[in-house]
Formats: sequence, structure tokens, C-alpha cells
Amino acid sequence: MAGNSFGQIFRITTYGESHGIGIGVIIDGCPAGLEILEHDIQMELNRRKPGQSDIVSPRKEMDKCQILSGVHNGFSMGSPIHIFVPNDDARPEEYSDIANVFRPSHADFTYFSKYGVQGVSGGGRSSARETIARVAGGAVAKALLKRHNIKMAAYVSQVGKIKIPPDTKIDTSLIENNSVRCPDQKTAEEMIQYINHLKENGDSTGGVISCVIENCPIGLGEPVFDKLHADLGKAMLSINAVKAFELGSGFAGVEMKGSEHNDVFITEGQEVLTKTNYSGGIQGGITNGMPILFRVGFKPVSTISKPQDTIDHDGKNAIVQAKGRHDPCVVPRAVPIVEAMAALVLADHLLRAKISKL
Repeated sequence: MAGNSFGQIFRITTYGESHGIGIGVIIDGCPAGLEILEHDIQMELNRRKPGQSDIVSPRKEMDKCQILSGVHNGFSMGSPIHIFVPNDDARPEEYSDIANVFRPSHADFTYFSKYGVQGVSGGGRSSARETIARVAGGAVAKALLKRHNIKMAAYVSQVGKIKIPPDTKIDTSLIENNSVRCPDQKTAEEMIQYINHLKENGDSTGGVISCVIENCPIGLGEPVFDKLHADLGKAMLSINAVKAFELGSGFAGVEMKGSEHNDVFITEGQEVLTKTNYSGGIQGGITNGMPILFRVGFKPVSTISKPQDTIDHDGKNAIVQAKGRHDPCVVPRAVPIVEAMAALVLADHLLRAKISKL
């Protein structure tokens, strides 16, 4: 199975299955001398772990990280960093009833068709539990970005048809004030109520996560195949359940005229800025110094407890009804995953731009 690594210089490789011994990540290319504390990694993992509220999966996992190599006395050594997180509450037996059927819109069918085996227990490598490794790797990337004063914040801006009202001033300090991670409290309450309603009825919904990255230096990204937004798009679309990625104006930009959409340059002191930021902080694939703005669209969770028509491995009609512990909406727990993948992209491009001196 290929495709378990991400990045060129700052590179991660993840391993493990949803109901196996555990999940891990090996980080290569991290410069020596960077402060890396298990406490900081654990804080990020706690934002992602199940069981943290009544609107997410009730699976009880501590997701306790262990740094096995590459760090000494709290600082990176320049060698590969190995972080492992054991599975404490694995229940593969809960998937025995669906071992011979394909869950609709899940990875079961494509995985079985490609490899001849099916990761039955929670989806195996196709399970979103793999993202533990991404969040752990992203925490190390965030430590590197912090040294360059690059800040990022992701938040839930939409659940189903419920959206933060247009022109709402976003205060990112409020993101963690509610279980859905929406910085607008009134909208958050509506989202939570809707998710709980779907949970009670055995259904699910999708949503949108918005992300803003500030203080990114000018010049990150390569102008042809390795455009920064192309790498961000790949990073986001590699996350489970993601079906859409928009930078800046996104699809709304197609309805505008060039005279409306163009970001006019201005100067403030010695700083070059733009009056608007429809480009989302990236032009020609290269950062222009303005905040990077993007949105990520997540589909409704495929695994639901309602009975669904499907087929089995022999192509015969069957009924599938999930019994496991599943999220009715992934976006609250996906916020740290989006941040982690963005951090990995930026850390890699920082080093590729030879801004590696700490």
C-alpha cells in the first residue's frame, strides 16, 4: 500500500489501524533544537479524541502520546521523531456483522476491490482514527511555525444548512468555548441542537471548516506544480470525508467581474498589502503576505445506524445497519486535523524556502 507519507523535507509517515494496537507517526526532516513537549502534542490530540462531548463518538480513548525517538530533554535532535498513541478501547467485534457487506459511500468497496481484503474493524487504514498521527505530526509542525510567528486558527463555520451569518466578526478566541467549535455562540447552539437531533434519529450531517493563517512570510510556494494552495488542497482533500476545498473567494469568485475581484495593492509604511483578499493570501501559487484564507467541506458521515440497502461480497442484495460508535458530524473533531495538515504544508514549504535556521 503506497501513499502513507506526506511532505518533501518536513515529511511524515503514518501507520496503524483503527482497532489495532495503536496509531503512530514518524517525522523526518525536523530541524534540531526545536522545543517539543509531550504536553503540547497531547493538547492537540485532546481536541481530536472521541468522547469529549455528547455530539461526537462515545468511544473512550485517552489518546495518550508517547515520544519514542528524536527528542532529548524536550528538544529535537535532527533525527526522525517517532510518536506512538495506543488504542485503549478497540472493539473489533462490533464490526463482525458487516464483515461481508459494503457500507454505502464508505471505503469498504474500493478497498476490497483494490487490495482483495477489507479493513473491517472500523475501516482499518481508511478509518479517521489514522488522523491521530497527522495531529501529532502537525503539533510538531506548529512548534516550528511558532518560531516564525505564524499563527493559524480553524473553526466550524457551517453544519448542514446552518451557517455563521455573513459579515459576522470572527473572534478566534471563542472557538473552544463550545463543543461544536463555532466562534459564534448563537449559531453554535443551533448547530449542536441539529447534530443531537440527527444523532437521536441515527443519521448524520456534513459541514464546513474555515481556516485563517496569519503572519505567513511572502514567498512560500513554488509557481508550477507545487503551488502552496495546490499542496494545501491535497492536504485537505486527503482528510477523511473531505469533498471540497476553496481558497479565498472560491466558487463565489466566478460570479464576480475582474474589476471587482482583483486585489488592489497598497502600501502602509514599508509594508505591501492588498485592499481586499479574494486571492486568499496566495497569488501564482506563492504567498503574498496577506492572511491565507480557505474552507474545507466535509460530507455527512457514511456510517449511520439507519438500515441501508447494499450488496455483499458476492454481489447479492443485503441490508447493513451500523452498531459501532460513530460521529453524527465529524467537523467538531476535524478542526485540529485541518490545522495539523495546514501546519505540515507550511512547515515543509518553510524548509523548502531555506528558512530553516531556528
